[in-house]
Amino acid sequence: MITHRRRERAIAVALTGLAGYVDALGFMTLGGYFIAFMSGNTTRLGVGAVRSVSTAVVPAAVIILFVLGVVGGSLVNHRVGAHRRAVVMGLVTLLLALSGVCQRVDFFWGAIVCMALAMGAENTVFERNGEVSLGVTYMTGTLVKLGQRLTSVLLGGDRWAWAWYFLLWVGLLAGTVLGSLAYLHFALDSLWFAVALGVGLTGLLLWWAPASD
Repeated sequence: MITHRRRERAIAVALTGLAGYVDALGFMTLGGYFIAFMSGNTTRLGVGAVRSVSTAVVPAAVIILFVLGVVGGSLVNHRVGAHRRAVVMGLVTLLLALSGVCQRVDFFWGAIVCMALAMGAENTVFERNGEVSLGVTYMTGTLVKLGQRLTSVLLGGDRWAWAWYFLLWVGLLAGTVLGSLAYLHFALDSLWFAVALGVGLTGLLLWWAPASD
């Protein structure tokens, strides 16, 4: 996180907000399964496999779709030169828009598929040498780094390096709250707010962060 430029960090916080927003929509739609948080789905998969195989099907399917989304985003990163971050973000936005279209035509599972693919691809927006340099849909690692940076403060290190990790967590939390509120009023039609944010982030990535690393 702290090795990225400040404007890239700001975009990463917005991406975590988008992930939290979409994850809340998925969680409320699927009745307790996640669209972006695969650690939670892995737990649901394990528990479901023991209690009832049928309850393991949804988390298993979402995990597979998420991984396929990561593969798609990584392939774009490898095949596109400059502005690859914006192109990946454009792919995420397109998938979210397709999800919204599926919702409008009452193709429920099509919407879920596109949401899961989008969340996998979103994690590859910031990629270096084939590895994700900024994960935006999972917070366990971020909270670990937050704790390490706070420890560094106690030992006389940089007093503010922890703040960006905290903001990543706040971004996800804020997105989840907004997604939950939107779902209560608009159900899955709330996806179009996510599409609008995706369009804005694609534009910012074109302008601010063309991806030279």
